[in-house]
Amino acid sequence: MNTSKSTANQTPPRSQVLQVLAGLGLIFVLAVLVAELDTGIATWFKSRGVGKNPLEYPLTAVLVGLLANWVLHRTRTRAFVKPGIRTELFLKIGLVLLGSRISLGEIMSKGLGGLVQAVIMVSAVFFFTWWLAGKFKLATTLKAVMATAVSICGVSAAIAAAGAVLAKKEEVTYVTTLVIITALPMMVLMPWIAQAIGLSPTVAGAWFGGNIDTTAAVVGAGTMYGPAAQEVAAVVKMAQNVFIGVAAFLLALYFVTTVERKPHEKPSPAVIWQRFPKFVIGFMLLSVLTSLGVFNADALKALDTLSKWAFTFAFIAIGIDLAPGDLRGLGWKPFFVYMAATIFNTLLALGAASIIFGVLGL
Repeated sequence: MNTSKSTANQTPPRSQVLQVLAGLGLIFVLAVLVAELDTGIATWFKSRGVGKNPLEYPLTAVLVGLLANWVLHRTRTRAFVKPGIRTELFLKIGLVLLGSRISLGEIMSKGLGGLVQAVIMVSAVFFFTWWLAGKFKLATTLKAVMATAVSICGVSAAIAAAGAVLAKKEEVTYVTTLVIITALPMMVLMPWIAQAIGLSPTVAGAWFGGNIDTTAAVVGAGTMYGPAAQEVAAVVKMAQNVFIGVAAFLLALYFVTTVERKPHEKPSPAVIWQRFPKFVIGFMLLSVLTSLGVFNADALKALDTLSKWAFTFAFIAIGIDLAPGDLRGLGWKPFFVYMAATIFNTLLALGAASIIFGVLGL
């Protein structure tokens, strides 16, 4: 009798299985819609001379998710599909697969300058943003997500940081939205400014890669300035992406040992390991395998596509989970901090690119 009761408790009810399948099915259908919208937007930009869609799919996915959220609430079906809305799972899968984009060999083969600039930019911009966010008394989790996003590579870094510090979904959405909506004007204005002040293609590309926070907008700005600028911009951005795993690990360590530590409590290695975001190991493993040349071009393309689909699922789920009032509740302070950090990032990247790629010629 006890055995059958135990078995019954371990087996999900049929209704719950149907709910999970319904939620996953809804996410999949909406992801296909996002892909179609993304293709249409990319075609529109391409007709105007922009090689890649600078808005990127996360913003479209969140907006589609928010629309679905509204419909589900109006039809009172949100509770039914909720078990299949696995935001955290989708994010972790996407981040693990993202490691396939990082090839240390490719970075080193195209010059040390990008890596040197990445170390300077990531360190300086992260601590400036962290300090400024502290002055404005932002939540520690929001500080971590914002500082990582601005200093490393925008959306992907924000997601990794959020997983490491257990940030709220509205904090991730707030930061990633700011990243995406600021990338478009920067992509258009920075090549024009670089032309006006007479930057060489190499210095201009390093400036774009060290400052603009989304890879597509970096490539777009480089494309506008020329092939040489595009290549340097992509390498510099890739060099910054290397620090995603490092930042996630250090943030998890800091939060366990400092932020969340109770008085007179000394976190053990076991506690630190328990809290450490395990998906970072998968991310770093795929990066190592990519650097060793284990994957051919077709495999890398497939992994990149799977990563984008996983992130699309995740951002749709964030939109479905989100209450717009939660974003309004964060207020204007995060906006001011983000914009100030972006200006600091822009000026520092210009100086670093001019010295490293211009004066030193690395």
